[in-house]
Amino acid sequence: SEDPFESLNLGILMGDEPDRVIENRRRLCEKVGADPERATMLWQQHGPGVVKATENHGVMTAGFDHPPGDALWSDEPGLAMMLITADCLPVAVARVNGASPALAVLHIGWRGLLEGIAESALAPLLTGELAAVIGPGIGPCCYEVGDEVARPFRERFGDEVLHGRNLDLYAATEKALQGVGCGRVERVEMCTSCNPDLFFSHRRDGRRTGRQGVLARIG
Repeated sequence: SEDPFESLNLGILMGDEPDRVIENRRRLCEKVGADPERATMLWQQHGPGVVKATENHGVMTAGFDHPPGDALWSDEPGLAMMLITADCLPVAVARVNGASPALAVLHIGWRGLLEGIAESALAPLLTGELAAVIGPGIGPCCYEVGDEVARPFRERFGDEVLHGRNLDLYAATEKALQGVGCGRVERVEMCTSCNPDLFFSHRRDGRRTGRQGVLARIG
């Protein structure tokens, strides 16, 4: 993609050329050994919706007919799942106790987190031990919120998820995952807004910016 979407932009609706975005998605899939023709996506809503992945909603299309939701899960080996982010948190959760493998990927923003996306997305995986990784998103250094957001987060997750007027979405997400039964949570704390050379950021750049994301599959 070209400026302002320069690099491996994964999102179409912000104004990038669809053919370039689809090629970016193909390159990413192939780089990690996933079949781009089987990989699946959602029409993301910033809510709690969870969908079981199928091959009918692939990353190699513009995606206007993708099902709505913000989390995908699968117990099918080789079926890659992709979600995109620009400040929200990309999260992957795996069943890791040696039982039947299962995997979920989540797009977590403040609305979805408060509405229960962690609880909904992890429910299909709860027959075994879970481990999660939270990828780069906007950090508490840059995520100032109003009282209408701060108040429910403080009530649900405690004072430690607020730094003055700024929300620590990493900490709140970790608490939500642990509250559902995820025993291991790793946090890649790299702020998307603070790192323009590495990440797109809606808050930093406005609507006309690209999207990075999370891509995961059962091997």
